[in-house]
Amino acid sequence: MKVILTQLAHARSGDKGDTANVGLIALREEWYPLLAREVTAARVKGHFGAICKGEVERFELPNLGALNFLLHESLGGGGTLSLMTDAQGKTFSTALLRMEIDVADEEASRLGLS
Repeated sequence: MKVILTQLAHARSGDKGDTANVGLIALREEWYPLLAREVTAARVKGHFGAICKGEVERFELPNLGALNFLLHESLGGGGTLSLMTDAQGKTFSTALLRMEIDVADEEASRLGLS
């Protein structure tokens, strides 16, 4: 089944220069392994498509039940250089929460998602 990340996590985002920083935090501790397995740097890069022109780096923070992503070259040069509507990356967290992941029906049932 498809599960949208808003069902599993909350997120925060911001910027440093031309790099958006997005934190994805599991709403329940038992959902963190699913996020760690499914929300890879490659999937995040694909989700943002042409918005992210550089690499996506992922950092795991299992003690917080969180993942942190750096999306390089995604803010049109940064807050003081860009004419983008969101040159500080504040809405990137909401955009990431729109990602869908595939979860096997049995796992979804075991985790209380179905």
